[in-house]
Amino acid sequence: MINLANLLLSASDRNPELLSPNVKVQILVYYGDSLYHTREYKKAESIYRIGLQMKKTLTKVKEKVQGMPQTEGTSEIDIKYQIHLCHSQLKQSAQAIAMLESIPAKQRTPKVNMALASLYHQSGQERSAITAYKEVLKECPLALDAAQGLLMLGVKGTEVASSMVNGTSTIPNMDWLSSWIKGHVHLHSREFSNAAATFRQLDSWGYLRDNVNVLVSLGESYNSMGDHLNAIATLQRVHTLDPLNLKGMDVLAALLVKEKRVKDLENLATHLMSVTEHSSEPWIAMSYLSFVTKKSHRALYLAQKACQLNVRNVEAMMLKGTILLEMKKLQESVSHFREALKIAPFRYEAHKGLIDSYLALHRTREAISVASNTCKLLGQTPRTLTLYAYVLAKDPLSVEKSKSLLEKALKQEPTYLNAVYQLADIYEHEKQYSKGIELLRRQVAFQSTCRLHQMLGDLLARTNEHERALDHYNMALNLDPNNSRVLEAVQRMEHPTESGYDVEVEDAADSDNEAELEDSEIDAVWSDVDFT
Repeated sequence: MINLANLLLSASDRNPELLSPNVKVQILVYYGDSLYHTREYKKAESIYRIGLQMKKTLTKVKEKVQGMPQTEGTSEIDIKYQIHLCHSQLKQSAQAIAMLESIPAKQRTPKVNMALASLYHQSGQERSAITAYKEVLKECPLALDAAQGLLMLGVKGTEVASSMVNGTSTIPNMDWLSSWIKGHVHLHSREFSNAAATFRQLDSWGYLRDNVNVLVSLGESYNSMGDHLNAIATLQRVHTLDPLNLKGMDVLAALLVKEKRVKDLENLATHLMSVTEHSSEPWIAMSYLSFVTKKSHRALYLAQKACQLNVRNVEAMMLKGTILLEMKKLQESVSHFREALKIAPFRYEAHKGLIDSYLALHRTREAISVASNTCKLLGQTPRTLTLYAYVLAKDPLSVEKSKSLLEKALKQEPTYLNAVYQLADIYEHEKQYSKGIELLRRQVAFQSTCRLHQMLGDLLARTNEHERALDHYNMALNLDPNNSRVLEAVQRMEHPTESGYDVEVEDAADSDNEAELEDSEIDAVWSDVDFT
């Protein structure tokens, strides 16, 4: 089509009678469409503008040509919409908005209003975005993307529900709609457990059982509340039901890294790249895979590719920030996590990434300020309280406050491991061994992890209960046979030096803790399990 259109237009320029004006406009539109689909956006925009100018001229003179079809070809509105698409692909959001705004308000179709709403939303023009989203819902009460946009911008759920339910009152079997709205109201109000419960209920209904859209929202709810195992299970179910689906797969890739499931990540990344190379999710998965296999520069390149494909993809932004943090490009890391927080201020991982970046820069006060704000924005949950405590523990003068926050977190969730690990570590540093042993013994009665048994073994060794310590070290090795720290502790117990086991254990533990603090920047970003 590109070659044919080019030849016809050249011939028409030499012989104006060859094509009627209306036909020439339509050929210009087809030419622009072809260029757009071959990603020649700049040239496509130029061709569309020529066609638009000719269309305006024809409209003014109201010329009617004999033999034209009953339809008048592509309208001015549709040509302007295509020009806006070209600007959007070229990352020229201001020009894209200006082109759509040139369409009179009364002539804007739902498609135009939805495009405007999205652009306003992305550029931070919230009031204009709300107005445009509402215009979409007036004409299309089942425009779920518009409804979600309004909820994200803080419009009350009752108002959104009223617009949608009233417009669909005559449609049968729409009982699920109110529950769908309710779930997203909870999600965007940060009531993640309520959101998960609502989406689980939708999934249990006959109408929406195994619906990918509902399951992605359920996975997002689990992830936001820190329930990573259920989030993985739900998003893997999505992938099984629809292997070509991309939504939520970037989150799944991040979660697989947290759980150290590298083989699953490799399979996911390879499959997603076979689906498309023109969306950010496959590049994010490939970047994670490169990162966990210690190919940081390649991971950074792939993350940048994902950011270019979707400038508002929070997962891509946080991934790039994490890689920059690992590469010690700390100022750049800070800027990326800040940008992620602008887009998604309620993402815990973005707050944590920014905190880790500040700590790596030894800007403890700013890290404490961000951690305090995290508790205010996301609520005082065990996860946010533990994060705040982790930062406060960096300052010797704030250790007591850190301890009280951890105790508060454990009152809310007595088996929250992050808080347990950190509180036990504080007890150990303060030589309150009996308190640490009591805390860890309560935990191993309900759950068993390598680290729990290793920490309990260390504390028991410090109180000269060597036999019991060895029992817990063996339990730890049963769970992780290659754990170097446990193996070293067992070896020290079996071959004590002349200076005495207790002194050596204490010195080794202190040096291990210092080494962990130096090497923990990346672990702290990838895993919520280990803050120390």
